[in-house]
Amino acid sequence: MNLEQDIVTVRPAETVDTVQQLPNYVGISGKTAGSSGISMNIVIIPPSAKAEPHYHDGFETAIYLLKGRVQTFYGENLSKSIINQQGDFIFIPDGVPHQPVNLSSTEEAIALVSRNDPNEQESVRVYTFG
Repeated sequence: MNLEQDIVTVRPAETVDTVQQLPNYVGISGKTAGSSGISMNIVIIPPSAKAEPHYHDGFETAIYLLKGRVQTFYGENLSKSIINQQGDFIFIPDGVPHQPVNLSSTEEAIALVSRNDPNEQESVRVYTFG
């Protein structure tokens, strides 16, 4: 037990550029809060937009879809897909290639994303297939 550490609050004011090519508000990370084993951020998928196909090398991802409907293509050659909606919890295992796509042409999709990686973008790898 460490009684001397402080609680850290992070209020991101602007998005950051990501490998996935989606706006992210980085909340908790090694850089913002000094975390050593977790990161958490808000991901915005603009209307009809999609992420760059990618995977997280060595880390699991947990997502809570706050708003919208998203189809995620995943697996080898992104040959599988699943549709999630507001209120769904989503788990992506370590190393699984995936590409989320916002199914709405008028509204953004918003997700709370957490990873067992304090360095939010360092484990993201572009997935190429074909």
